[in-house]
Amino acid sequence: MPHELFIAARTYSSWSLRGWLMFETFGLPVKSRMVDLYGGNLQAQLEGHGLAPARLVPVLRTPEGHVLGETLAMAEHLAEYFPEAGLWPADPGARIAARWLVSEMHAGFTALRGACPMQLLCQYQGFEPSEAVLADLARLDQLFAYAETQRSAEGPWIMGTWSLADCFYAPVAARIAGYGLPVSPRLAAYAQAMLAHPAFRRWRALALTETFAHDPYAMDLPRGSWPGPTPLPARAVSEGAPINQTCPYSSKPVTDLAEIDGRIIGYCNPTCRDKSVNDAEAWPATMALLSAAH
Repeated sequence: MPHELFIAARTYSSWSLRGWLMFETFGLPVKSRMVDLYGGNLQAQLEGHGLAPARLVPVLRTPEGHVLGETLAMAEHLAEYFPEAGLWPADPGARIAARWLVSEMHAGFTALRGACPMQLLCQYQGFEPSEAVLADLARLDQLFAYAETQRSAEGPWIMGTWSLADCFYAPVAARIAGYGLPVSPRLAAYAQAMLAHPAFRRWRALALTETFAHDPYAMDLPRGSWPGPTPLPARAVSEGAPINQTCPYSSKPVTDLAEIDGRIIGYCNPTCRDKSVNDAEAWPATMALLSAAH
């Protein structure tokens, strides 16, 4: 049995994103389960799944049946459970710095979180950050600059190579993008790298399949396009001859069709189709079909 990860509202739940990235980006086996974040009965849902006393998402159940809340605790558990996966940097100094940054993110940046809730739908135009938010952004830049002095590898991520620190700071990139925040070149480059990361793109592609009765964080500001990579041209279609006979994800028979980059591809259900339409390049199985067809 793999770990079970209970998450909610990919569009808005920054903590769910952090928990999911810990598994997705390190290739760790997991069964993700969705609960309703805005139905007014989250705690009852978690209790119904045998997750008491958890009251927030994400929540983790280990293969042995132990329940674990709080992403910081999950990070340490997974680093112990999968020591060969390299969740923390191998270099001792870099590992110390990464733990510091993760802990500060877990407990801090309340102004940024409160004023700029994570949302993956658009970039709000004309957002004016408060002095408190600007102070949080300055602190972020200070921490990232310090991390550069402690890391032993080069690369676009906080410690050079991807680590748990990036799982925790991924929602910061989404906030920078979603509100067009004024940040240093260092933070701007990090945000662009995160938006282009295949796992982040998969999460957002799935988020865009979600529907809500209302936008809990809607702002009375113009909405611009999401500033991440431009997806391939794609749309759902009702007819056509697909280039495949089984779903690239489940191997089940095709029931739903999409036209992606000029090709008709079949999927086993609307969610498989729609996540692929939202960002085909996020899904290697779909891209393999397209490559084979060209």
